Amino acid sequence: MPQLNKGGKYVFGWSIIREDGSIHFPPMAVCEYDLASEDKIIIFTGSRITGGFCVTNSRMLSSSKLKHIMTDLPELDGRCPDSEGQFIRYKGRCYSWLRLSADGCVRLPGSAMNFLSLETGDRLMAIRSSDIAFTMGARGPLIEKGVKYPGVIEVF
Repeated sequence: MPQLNKGGKYVFGWSIIREDGSIHFPPMAVCEYDLASEDKIIIFTGSRITGGFCVTNSRMLSSSKLKHIMTDLPELDGRCPDSEGQFIRYKGRCYSWLRLSADGCVRLPGSAMNFLSLETGDRLMAIRSSDIAFTMGARGPLIEKGVKYPGVIEVF
């Protein structure tokens, strides 16, 4: 797993948004964040600098200091299929849920891609962000370093 600058964040790899809106997460990220333990993930808006979105699941969120999010936003439990990919604004961020396939893939509906200012063909960098979520970054200094990185960063 490359570390793009000394003392900086580690990256899992690149993921490309395919024609159907699907994104394959790097297997190491799926494993480290135990995403496969559930069939749904929770995504929320990334930072202003990096854009994209952060990825977690209800178990990780419910066992963190941010557990109130699951209580305050019951829509994130994924029980209403029509709400998949629909963002809910809450305390400065926006949250949604998506189905996760057995092979670590999600599909962003067009409305979610528009909301996140993403397009088919965009390359997102999977970045180790915290102990509860990783980021699928779209822009900013870390992404620029990834583009110029002389070593190998896998593409998924």
